[in-house]
Amino acid sequence: MSENAAMLPPLVGWILLAAFSALWIGLGIYWGRRNKNFEDHALAGRNIGLALGSATAAATWITSNTTMLAPQFALQLGVWGMLAYCTASFGLFLFARMAGRIRALMPYGYTSGDFFRLRYGRVAWSIFLVFTLFYSLTWLVSMAMAGGILLNALSGIPYVWGMSVILGVCVLYTMRGGLAAVIGTDFIQSLIIIVGIVIVGIAVLSHVSVDEIHANLTAEHPALLDVLFPAAIMAIFNNLLFGLGEVFHNNVWWSRAFAFREGVAGKAFALGGLIWFPIPIAAGFIALASGALNVPVPSADMVGPLVVSQVLGEAGAIAIFIIVFCSLASSIDSLLAATSDLLTEDVYRRLLRPGATPATLKTVAQYVTLALGLFTWAICVPRIGTLASVLFFAGPLVGSMIWPIVTGLYWRRANKAGAIGGMLLGAGVGLVSYFAIGWYVASLIATAVSMVWVLLCTRFSKSRFDWAELSETA
Repeated sequence: MSENAAMLPPLVGWILLAAFSALWIGLGIYWGRRNKNFEDHALAGRNIGLALGSATAAATWITSNTTMLAPQFALQLGVWGMLAYCTASFGLFLFARMAGRIRALMPYGYTSGDFFRLRYGRVAWSIFLVFTLFYSLTWLVSMAMAGGILLNALSGIPYVWGMSVILGVCVLYTMRGGLAAVIGTDFIQSLIIIVGIVIVGIAVLSHVSVDEIHANLTAEHPALLDVLFPAAIMAIFNNLLFGLGEVFHNNVWWSRAFAFREGVAGKAFALGGLIWFPIPIAAGFIALASGALNVPVPSADMVGPLVVSQVLGEAGAIAIFIIVFCSLASSIDSLLAATSDLLTEDVYRRLLRPGATPATLKTVAQYVTLALGLFTWAICVPRIGTLASVLFFAGPLVGSMIWPIVTGLYWRRANKAGAIGGMLLGAGVGLVSYFAIGWYVASLIATAVSMVWVLLCTRFSKSRFDWAELSETA
């Protein structure tokens, strides 16, 4: 987008970017001053309470994909598409029950990879690492892309420059502060996001009524109101399972299960899900109002910022900038920290340097965070595809991991044959479906195939796993 077409002058965009960048980096340095070893850096001393825990769960889940992809869903799939995105909250609700069991079974655990290694052996662990790291990188790429798109749409700042600054800031304060800095900034960011979205929603309703929005959709886009819109109905189930898989497997959430105080995790994840649930509805409503407001939308993944800017002018552009910048930071930092810990614990420590000291592991985790940032930047520069295409390509991998995790946590008879076959078969069939049918069925099919295989293997298994094997101390 050219500078003339943007709602904010580039100078205003740069001032906002500099101000928030300085704030997050400063807070990262402040909260990271107590980190002495890898456990402090990766798990904040395993001492996070309910308030910070709920805030970080909600803020991490309010990603740039929530504030930008949820409007895209509504614009392309209508009301059902908007509601489909809300189903991702079920992942937090169900993980709230799982988190307590994870902490009880693995009181000394660090990562989700630790679970697969101890529960299913090295082959399943290796497959899991490939799948979860691939997903983590696609999530990072989608959020970094969103940062560049946002700044370009609102202020005309070139995509590459905006993406580079936002990613660089998150890398710097995550390196310095670890999970303590991530959770501390998440608390502030979640408050800003919630207040900002409430203000924006009220502003949109003050310019156009629900009746006007409905009339415009009926006349111009009746399919978006169709309760039998096939693609939208499939998207509900696909997004539900994608959300479950995202939370169940990703180390972003497992690291928090290990970091929260005993007895806190279940309540924190449940509250986080309740806080997050209405956010996609509010964001999707903004997109559905675009037609009644006569807002031209050159690209579906830019509809949210464009509508708010049209309604509130420069103040709206500033508001959406702040909201999405906070949602970007709250997710990029969490993913950088969790993926860095996964690589440090599961690859460096377990495969390369079993005798590494806690201080060395902390240093390695910081350098791995930097490397992840540089790798993500290199992938984002060409701006490949839309946010949806980048993120949902990993959907089949995510869906294939749900049942190996759930059965492995609760059933002694779950075994490595089920886990390995479930991941490989589910991901393979799901990826074929992604290209042959569409993204909106890929996670659903992958999960179904994986479920059938895992349950069959569990049903006929004669093994009985000893839960004590998960309580590894070193």
